[in-house]
Amino acid sequence: MPKTILQGRPSHQLRSLATLLGTTAAVLARRCVGRPMVPQWSAAFEIGTLFFRRQFIHALALPDIADSRAYFDSLYTVVVANPDVDQRPSAAGEPRGDWFIPRGHSSTLTLLYFHGGGYAFYGAVSRHFIAMLAQMLQVPIFAPDYRLTPEHPHPAQIDDGLAAYRHLLGTGIEPERLIVGGDSAGGHLALMLLAKLPAAGLPQPALAIALSPWTDIGRRGASQFGNDRYDMVQGCQTLQYGAWLKAGTNFTDAELSPIHQSYRATAPLYLQAGGKEILVDMIRDFAKGLQQQGGPVRLDVWPHMTHEFHAYGHTLPQSQQAIDSLRAAMAWATSADGMALPANAQTEIDTLVLHSQQQP
Repeated sequence: MPKTILQGRPSHQLRSLATLLGTTAAVLARRCVGRPMVPQWSAAFEIGTLFFRRQFIHALALPDIADSRAYFDSLYTVVVANPDVDQRPSAAGEPRGDWFIPRGHSSTLTLLYFHGGGYAFYGAVSRHFIAMLAQMLQVPIFAPDYRLTPEHPHPAQIDDGLAAYRHLLGTGIEPERLIVGGDSAGGHLALMLLAKLPAAGLPQPALAIALSPWTDIGRRGASQFGNDRYDMVQGCQTLQYGAWLKAGTNFTDAELSPIHQSYRATAPLYLQAGGKEILVDMIRDFAKGLQQQGGPVRLDVWPHMTHEFHAYGHTLPQSQQAIDSLRAAMAWATSADGMALPANAQTEIDTLVLHSQQQP
């Protein structure tokens, strides 16, 4: 059953609780007069979207990033209160992070997964999402606790990502049994990592998965600001996150954006997005660019969904379908039998290029 958790400073808890109650009242009042924000949304989904939008707006308005993180962490909801997953921190001498291991799993795969949060947040809600994902995918996940902005601009994150990838290979995990993935900024990191592997002299994984990935740290597409009214993340926030990522460096937007990288000799990529999210246009542009490069890529867009709709797990049909599709993609990438969506998935398939041969 879903569970709401309050923690941290009492003043943050009270403001967050007031925001949740006010959001709930406003949504229910509009729906009583037949005015849902999106007719295809449930009341719970609309409340969640607007609540987290307001939480992010207030958190980013605070003058201290540590306080921003504490505020955002003060109230969150998990759809699986106690995932059937063993969570343990990495050992001394290993890259900093956590293992999420489903109890009783039989998978021979490992998923290296980078959390979202604009490179500036790693909240408890993200850790709960990764635990839920491990349970639903039935695959062990290592989630690096990579360094965050604004304290640590680029290249801290890609350096930490490469260190984690090297470490997993060094433990004996074969690249053919390794999946790389992430959501939002974590999707950005997964995609940048994939592009950097050739220069680092490292083999490609079996597959890369990216959920609502941030593919351009600059301005791109009408949805970046045009979908502000629907999404929990706002277009102006992506520009702030981008400014923090390159702060004090000479890197350009193009150098730090997956959309400007080469993927001609990389692993297959499976991308998922929501049709109402601010990043959907840049994700489509990225997928089309990969198609032009001749890379194996698939993009599925759930038309009425927002950024990171996967967090709703089994409580939202579209989220369940998306995670089922991730399992199908992972099975395809490690068996070369052909990537296919579950029969009940209702998605808009923008780009579909499937290569069954093993990538170099």
